[in-house]
Amino acid sequence: MPEPEPLTPRLQTDRDTWLRAATQTLADSGVDGVKVESLARQLGLTKGSFYWHFKDRRALLDALLEHWRAGRIDDITQRTQCAPGHEIAQLHHVIDTYSLARNQRGMRVELAIRDWARHDAAAQTVIDAVDAVRLECAAALFVAAGHGADDAASRSLLLYAYVFGLGMMDGEREALRPATSRAFIARLITGG
Repeated sequence: MPEPEPLTPRLQTDRDTWLRAATQTLADSGVDGVKVESLARQLGLTKGSFYWHFKDRRALLDALLEHWRAGRIDDITQRTQCAPGHEIAQLHHVIDTYSLARNQRGMRVELAIRDWARHDAAAQTVIDAVDAVRLECAAALFVAAGHGADDAASRSLLLYAYVFGLGMMDGEREALRPATSRAFIARLITGG
């Protein structure tokens, strides 16, 4: 009797594999493109694998929102930390970091989540939480640098609008903007 051929081991997957695929699909196709069957086909996995990690599509979407929220809050919290007396320099660093970085995928995810939030309360709650932390972190730096609370809140909003406005512009054209122009804008925002 011939020996049976060994079975090809099936790739094990984890929750993060599904989240990464869902995030990429969200960036490429919006929330309506995030479908269990499509993701399973894309990953070469069964829908059973999906259901091992998530109760249903809504659970995946909720996990995607939480993953994005935690990542964005962690990022801005880390980037706005500095030693006392270095707040303006840190603000300039934040402006440089976010205005020079051309993370097109990250911007596509951000815009897809914002579009999703127009018709989904859970997505809107996450957007509101991320926006609040982003504005609070920047405002705290402005306050620590000596600006009053109202001025700090306004400067924080201006910083946020500048950075995200740049992120939505054509990266190739924006890359031509000279460093002196970026420094001028940063000085206007920070007051220093």
